[in-house]
Amino acid sequence: MTEHTKPEHTKTDVTGGVIDEEQFASQIATQIETFLIALREIAREGNGSQAVSLLLLEISQVLLAGARLGAQMDFQPREEYQPDVGPEADIDELRLRLAEMLDSVDTYSFVFDPYVPEVVISQLSDDLASIATDLDNGLRHYKRGDIAEALWWWQFSYVNSWGNLAGAALNALLTVVAHDRFDTDFEADAEALAVANEILGDVGPQA
Repeated sequence: MTEHTKPEHTKTDVTGGVIDEEQFASQIATQIETFLIALREIAREGNGSQAVSLLLLEISQVLLAGARLGAQMDFQPREEYQPDVGPEADIDELRLRLAEMLDSVDTYSFVFDPYVPEVVISQLSDDLASIATDLDNGLRHYKRGDIAEALWWWQFSYVNSWGNLAGAALNALLTVVAHDRFDTDFEADAEALAVANEILGDVGPQA
């Protein structure tokens, strides 16, 4: 079990205002559940040509939920220890499907802490599965009616784990899209220039 360090409860945001925790939690839960459903569907379809763009979209959207959590004052659980919600969801199949689908772009590198610039080698499939595990854990607390625990866990794990992984994955996927579009355009331009030069040479002044 995870030990909590701040057992007090608060409803104050970073501006000093008061938020409606139930409404806020409902919005976050909807965003997170939408992401989890989409991630499983993308993995199930296994369409590599579309997966990168779809993952880019879904990760961007769930990072918005994370940013909203990060912008709040620390949420506080009602209990000292995290309540047991049963074993973690089995994500091995999801991980394997993602790895197979992403294939050559699965392995990538990133800097986990930009102030300690040590390059980390990882797999998108592993990191996406880890993100899903963190998000699903909070969602199970939420569905049990434990809003305080769900918000605390989502915020805590965003700052300490899944937010960083999602940001790194987003950057990797954006890089794949950029290479796909700009490198292809460059090659097409080079071919067009070669053809144009050949044509101009054929119609140039004759000796």
